[in-house]
Amino acid sequence: MDEVVTTVIERLTEQAERHDAGLANRLDRWRVLEPDAGRFLWFLAQSVGARSIVEIGTSRGVSTLWLADAARTTGGTVTTYDTDPAAQDDARRTTSAAGLTDLVDFRVADGGEALAALPDGSVDLLFLDAERTEYPAWWPHPVRVLRAGGVLVADNALSHPDEIAPVEELLRADPALTVTTITVGKGELVALKR
Repeated sequence: MDEVVTTVIERLTEQAERHDAGLANRLDRWRVLEPDAGRFLWFLAQSVGARSIVEIGTSRGVSTLWLADAARTTGGTVTTYDTDPAAQDDARRTTSAAGLTDLVDFRVADGGEALAALPDGSVDLLFLDAERTEYPAWWPHPVRVLRAGGVLVADNALSHPDEIAPVEELLRADPALTVTTITVGKGELVALKR
């Protein structure tokens, strides 16, 4: 992991903790990815040799940094979608501070619409970290866009199990997938496409 990227992630994580403290409405929080979950994503992206990485839910860009640093190693890129232009602007500045701008394509768009527009088998790693209750409406696109050997990761599998349950059910019902939950951060639901 690049030292500059690590420093930027640590700084942004601390800022997010201060910002989010005392905010009752979760939609007002920055909701950045926990460091152990970030390390897991970084490791996973490199393990599968992910060159085409898609993130739905940029927020302030912490997960984007983890993924982009991994993409630097694999020769890949990250395309990240969010519906909040201000959050994407913050993430763009953060990515620039980390020296990863050339590896990330920021797009303001709905996650479901973005996935529907992607070609079959074009994604090596798909990271879902948006409004969890919307994921089932995006079907079958999250699985359709994955290449054989590609992985889908959905954040908050343990912290919001009721919201993740419908998408987990869809994933587990698909015979082309192997599904598990990894107990890092707030829980990562992981599906490997065979």
